[in-house]
Amino acid sequence: MPSKVSCLYLLTVVCWASALWYLSGSRPSTTYVGQMNFTPRKSLPRLSKNDTFSNIRTRTLNPHNFKFLINEPNKCESTTPFLVLLISTNHKEFDARQAIRETWGDENMFGDVRILTLFLLGYSTEPVLNQMVEQESQIFHDILVEDFVDSYHNLTLKTIMGMRWVTSFCPNAQYVMKTDSDIFVNMDNLVFNLLRPNSKPRRRFFTGHVINGGPIRDVHSKWFMSRELYPDSRYPPFCSGTGYVFSGDIAELIYKTSLHTRLLHLEDVYVGLCLRKLGIHPFQNSGFNHWKMSYSLCRYRKVLTVHQISPEEILRIWNDMSNKKHLKC
Repeated sequence: MPSKVSCLYLLTVVCWASALWYLSGSRPSTTYVGQMNFTPRKSLPRLSKNDTFSNIRTRTLNPHNFKFLINEPNKCESTTPFLVLLISTNHKEFDARQAIRETWGDENMFGDVRILTLFLLGYSTEPVLNQMVEQESQIFHDILVEDFVDSYHNLTLKTIMGMRWVTSFCPNAQYVMKTDSDIFVNMDNLVFNLLRPNSKPRRRFFTGHVINGGPIRDVHSKWFMSRELYPDSRYPPFCSGTGYVFSGDIAELIYKTSLHTRLLHLEDVYVGLCLRKLGIHPFQNSGFNHWKMSYSLCRYRKVLTVHQISPEEILRIWNDMSNKKHLKC
């Protein structure tokens, strides 16, 4: 007889398909086109002073007064994870979330090496999508939602939410990865070649595909940055938001620093600004690819991340690599 979880999962899949058909067929989806949502909320508990922040202004510029609509506060209680995966996603990407759960986001893939997976969302302007995510959360218990509008311009708020969650509910995690739902992650390389569970945990460690560049002033660009918001001609070194990894202690440092750092809508640039304030320089690692690569077994064995991978490709690549571990390149 099918289990209760299996039945709920099948029901969720059917409901998601119906909801997406309804939204695509009956009326256009609403798109959030405004700037970041700064609706006043009750203030968070005041954080204790820390000498690490002596070079940061004390005036709060970004209080992040958002409340959790969906939270998993007990997810770290039973054991301290070696790695927390924070995956930025949106409401309609159920297929991507499920593909990740079944492949590189599987929390039980390494046995004694504890992996914890969380998907990051804001709230949708389509009520039916919020209801579907709530049902999905009740099955998988791997979703975080705060009450800011889920939009491209609020990607920074998603990352800050993830940092806040680690700081508040999983402060002893050894490492954290922030990535996106269209990424393939080679977990064997990430865990055993880069992070190495049997090695002494690193501190103030941050790595990814490091970018050294400046703001794009073309108003038609996806990455447009106005002079009013960022007048400087160069960004500090930052890691592509498609995937970066850092030691667990940095989550709290970035979260607290963000409270005193003016928000930018370019999430990866913003994290780079926080790192510069902290005096932390990100390390370049060629294994992080922020572009798409055609699949070959030997090529993908060498990488850590690959961008622009569909849910179907994630499943196919993962299965192929898993079934051919005995083959040499």
